[in-house]
Formats: sequence, C-alpha cells, structure tokens
Amino acid sequence: MPTFVGLATLLAVAAVTSTTVANASPIVQQAPASGIVGKKSFSVKLKKAALTVDSLTVDSLIPKYWRPALAADGGQSDQFVLSDPEASDARHGVPLSNYANAQYYGEISIGTPPQTFSVIFDTGSSNLWVPSTRCNSLSCLTHRRYRSSASSTYKKNGTTFAIQYGSGSLEGIISNDRLKVADLTVDELDFGESTKEPGLAFLFGKFDGIFGLAFDTIAVNKVVPPVNKMLQYGLLDEPLFAAWLGEADEGEDGGEISFGGVNHDHYEGPIVWAPVVRKAYWEVGMTNFSLGGVPVPITSKSGAIDTGTSLIAMPIKEAELLNAKIGAKKSPQGQYLLECDKVGSLPDLEFAIEGVPFSLSGKDYILQLNNQCVSAFIGLDIGTPLWVVGDAFLRKYYTIYDLGNMRVGFALSK
Repeated sequence: MPTFVGLATLLAVAAVTSTTVANASPIVQQAPASGIVGKKSFSVKLKKAALTVDSLTVDSLIPKYWRPALAADGGQSDQFVLSDPEASDARHGVPLSNYANAQYYGEISIGTPPQTFSVIFDTGSSNLWVPSTRCNSLSCLTHRRYRSSASSTYKKNGTTFAIQYGSGSLEGIISNDRLKVADLTVDELDFGESTKEPGLAFLFGKFDGIFGLAFDTIAVNKVVPPVNKMLQYGLLDEPLFAAWLGEADEGEDGGEISFGGVNHDHYEGPIVWAPVVRKAYWEVGMTNFSLGGVPVPITSKSGAIDTGTSLIAMPIKEAELLNAKIGAKKSPQGQYLLECDKVGSLPDLEFAIEGVPFSLSGKDYILQLNNQCVSAFIGLDIGTPLWVVGDAFLRKYYTIYDLGNMRVGFALSK
C-alpha cells in the first residue's frame, strides 16, 4: 500500500465559527527526479517548440500530436514538434464554483448511469478519487458517494491505496469505470474510492473528491491520470489544459478548467512561458523576490503552480519573514492574521518568472474569511526550498499547462 505525504493543497475551509486549513495535494517525501461546455469557445495559436521523445510519458501521443523535426542535413532528428498546432479550434470547459475564494470545484460523473460528484481540479496531485459507499467516515457520509453496484460499466480492481495529508489522511481502493468531464467520455479509467477519511480535513469541503492534474510520476499506485487517459484516447485537440479562477464577489462565474485548448475570453496580453524544472508538479523557476520594491532574502528558486491550494506555501522562515514585514501576527491556530483596514496599504509582492515580473497586491495575498483577514503566506518545510503557488496568485493570472512542451503559460486574467 504505497503512502504519499501530503504537500500543500491548502484548502481554506470556512466553518461557522472557525477557519480550518486542510492539506490535499500529495507529494513524495524525497525530491522528485526531475458533459458541460463553457459559455464561449475560443482557441489560441501556440508557438511550435522542440521536444525530445524521452520527455513524453504516453507513447500513443507521438503519432497523433507529434512529428519528427528535420535535422540540419534534411533527415529526421531526435526532436519532435507539434504536428499541426494551429489545427485545434475546440476546448472542453468545466465551469467552476467558487466558495469564498478558498475552494474552486466543478462537476464530473462516474459510472453508467452517471453518478455526479464535485471535485477540486488539482495541479498538485495526480489521482482522481471520490468517496465510496463503503466509507462510513463522517466526511464521506456528508458528501456524495460512489456506488459501484449501481454502475453497469464498473470493473473491479481492488488494489488498496493510502494518501497522508498535512491535516488528515485518506485510504481506499482502486476501481475502474467510465468518467465524464465536460463533454468528454473517458472509458475504463482507474480511480480511487475512498473508504476511510478520518478527521476534519474534508468534512467541511464543498467538494466531494479530488481530480489530479499533475504528472504521472507522482501518481499513487502508478495509476494513469485522467488527462493522460484523454490523450491516449485522442480526445483532445492539443495536449494541454488551462485554468481560470474568478473572484467570489465578481459575478456568478467561479472559474473554468478547459481541456484541449485555452479560453481567450479569460486572459489578456502576452503569454509568458516557463519550462517545467522537475517532472512531478507543475514546477517553474522563480527569482528576484521583493516586497514594496525592496528585495527580500528568499532562498527558494522555484514554485509548484497548484490550483488545489488556496494559499501560498513556502519554507517556514520565509513565511515568517514576509508576514513580519506586512505586520501579520500568528494566531494560536497557526494562521497569520492582520487588521482588515490595513489591507489597502500593504506593499506589493513581486517575483520574476523567466525574467518577467509578476506582482500581487495586498488584496491579492490576503484572504478574508469569517470577518478575519488571513495572510496567504504560510510556512511549510518539505526538505527542499519550494513555494507552492496557489489560488491567491492564480486568481490574478490565467495559467496554461502544456504537457506537449513541458511548460506553464502565464497571462493576466480578465
């Protein structure tokens, strides 16, 4: 039963009288080696980029999405480029609900007839799981549960799995059934049925389960992630997906995850592309940290872009430094709080990705829950200096996760 240690999908869950922060993105302890459619449909032409065949994880991608690049002598090289990056004009969008700028979740269905679940689309983990009718934990009983006996397309697997999170644990079994997400149907997908969810980590969540979008290298039990399965079946025009996260107080559109294309309606300006530095999370290089224009001594050099994390996690000393500079005080519960009337005068946090500066204002990095103002800067030591860049950043910047070219795109959201 492989067990993975939870990284920092820090889902800030607002209860009636308190604020609970839960962790929900798994990470291996050692450093890694390396059908609903949106309201409008747009596509963006992507620039061709070279890619070695060794970095592809699904062999079946090659004939559909890639062709050998020409070498200098006119023969074939060991590099591959997109077969026709301008051919795609389709995307498959899942609208998201936004709860208090702390949880973004959308609907999928599993089985035949379909059983509907709400899930966090999480770039910080790689497995899909939902609660099972075999689970009697309180967290399961208060959410929708998958009943295998009610599905004609269910196939038994039975392999056990376990995931250890920062604020709780999860145990269950692997099963196989039909997945429907947006207007896509993915047959014979292995996924997790949780059979034990102790503690409060998922009790107050508005979502039922987690839909992992990270690389297959960190998938529990080496289960093929849903997006990889989509690509194997040739369901996507482009080997990528994109995320837009809205503001809770700006209309009914909570956000959107789009598979196989991007939504031009949700970003403006140029796209800044950053290569993935290690093939586990969607991790990119980050440099030149400053607060209010004054450099700050941050030793971390990269960040995992994590749609399943509400906050921005970083090594404890770096979180203490930033919170001290903005005047946030640590509460007995471990959160950093400050007076809400000071948010407007807080300095901008800035860092560079591929040499391009990205900034967050006080309004961006302060989360308001239960009439309290909570700093998004939270300490997390995982043995390597790494930031986990969550929704506090992703509300401001539209992100594109390009499996074909192993890179992440960033553009200003609109």
